Amino acid sequence: MKLLRVGPVGAERPALLDEDGVTVRDLSGVVTEIDGALLADSAALERVRAAARAGTLPVLDTAGLRIGAPLARIGKVVCVGLNYFDHAKEVGAEIPAEPILFLKAPDTVVGPNDTVLVPRGSVKTDWEVELAVVIGRTARYVESAEAGLSYVAGYATSHDVSEREWQIERGGTWDKGKNCETFNPLGPWLVTADEVPDPQGLTVRLWVNGELKQDGTTAEQIFGVGEVVRYVSQFMTLYPGDVINTGTPAGVAMGQPEPKPFLREGDVVELEVEGLGRQRQPLKGA
Repeated sequence: MKLLRVGPVGAERPALLDEDGVTVRDLSGVVTEIDGALLADSAALERVRAAARAGTLPVLDTAGLRIGAPLARIGKVVCVGLNYFDHAKEVGAEIPAEPILFLKAPDTVVGPNDTVLVPRGSVKTDWEVELAVVIGRTARYVESAEAGLSYVAGYATSHDVSEREWQIERGGTWDKGKNCETFNPLGPWLVTADEVPDPQGLTVRLWVNGELKQDGTTAEQIFGVGEVVRYVSQFMTLYPGDVINTGTPAGVAMGQPEPKPFLREGDVVELEVEGLGRQRQPLKGA
């Protein structure tokens, strides 16, 4: 299934993308929200599937209708840095022996087409298209990468926007450059795991002002999805509704020759992960 949330900020309603890939149907008569509680409730998910099969869900008029982030009440956003061989190479970093982890605050998450704000004083705002993993059941001390996949409820397109000067040059950890307002557009859909049989075979692409900047595949990940879930669960408990951003391929601004084409007000970024939907964000100053 392709689950989404539509409506004004703070007043989104749960919805479902029909099998035709165009029609959006209202789920608010079946479930109250798309969140960790729903993803952990197999009976509720089956009710959604049954309603989808019946074809009787009300159709929503999507003209002018905002698409929000497809997941509400996110507990935490765990991110994996330098998780593609080509990206590590382009920025001159050694291949990590273990996944590099950092956190983004859940309040960085916005809708897939919402405006991204360039922080005040920023000169190195950068783009990163990523495959996001959404956890569906509590994971602690997972024993294997194969088992790790069984904790995944679904997947989404994610944009891990970054401010590189603040991330790298301002002391401390990466968090300063990762947690600015609007720095994690998510969606448009949460695609359930049964529709993504191989998360290591997805194309990921990003464009800036119509120019293709990133064109990679999750097959190039250093640590695959199952291993990432296993690894993270050794250090923190993952709960239903938690999100993991699994890294970005080559093509970020930081890896380009000088002068590096960092994002500015007026730019437009578009990105997609194969089968998970496309995002489009205009940028303006904070």
